[in-house]
Parts: sequence; structure tokens; C-alpha cells
Amino acid sequence: MGAIAEALAAYAQPLLEQTDGSEKQLNKAFAITQVCFNLALLPEGSRDSAISEMQPSFEMDDDEFDEFRRSVIVPMIQRHQEMFPRMHRLGSTDTSQSGASLRARPSVAAPAEMYTGTDRYAPCPCNSGRKYKFCCGARGR
Repeated sequence: MGAIAEALAAYAQPLLEQTDGSEKQLNKAFAITQVCFNLALLPEGSRDSAISEMQPSFEMDDDEFDEFRRSVIVPMIQRHQEMFPRMHRLGSTDTSQSGASLRARPSVAAPAEMYTGTDRYAPCPCNSGRKYKFCCGARGR
């Protein structure tokens, strides 16, 4: 099993332990795990409204759903934050915690004249990750 699959299985472990091992219950535990995983990735401000919108799909009355929320959803979201802290720092607006974002685009490339003599098939010197001929070399034609 790959590292991602192992991490997801470890995350789902508390719910999997509560099943009787039947395929139906295991599938239900994994489905709830997936819902909690996705909820944990939402910003805290929109998480409550998303949880409230899910209630009809669970076919529970208000008291049952509140208990389910307290006993399953909230602990699984906390577990997600403990197990995958870097995923939560990426969405943070506080740059002192997260440093450079992984999604940040490279800075605008300099004109091709600055890279004269660069082989067309070499990585572009502007650090975009693309080949020179498709990046700054294309602009210099």
C-alpha cells in the first residue's frame, strides 16, 4: 500500500474499529471518513454550514445528528488536524506559519535576452520548471 493510502487508513482507524467487519459497515465507515476528511479541509467559517447541509443526507433527526456531530465529526476533524498539520497551514492566511505556499507561481520570467546562449531543451533559468524553449525562449522569437 502507498503512503497516502496508509495515512488514510490510519486516519479512518477509529471508525473502522467500531464496525463488525462486514463489508457494508466498512464501506459506511470509509464514507464517513471521507466526509470528515473533506470537512477538515474546509475553512472553519464554512465548515458549520457544510455540516448543517449534510444532515438530510444522513436521515437523522436533530438530536441524533447533534450526537453524531459531537461524537464522530468533530473528533475526526481534530484527528485530521493532528495527523495532517501541514494541510491546515497551507490554507492559512498567516504567512509566518506556513512560509512560502506550495501553490505559489514562479515570478514573472525575465525577457529572453537575459538568457542568451541557453540551450533550448535545458530547464529555463527563470526557475519556472519548464523547458527554456517553451518558457522565456518562446518569448524571444
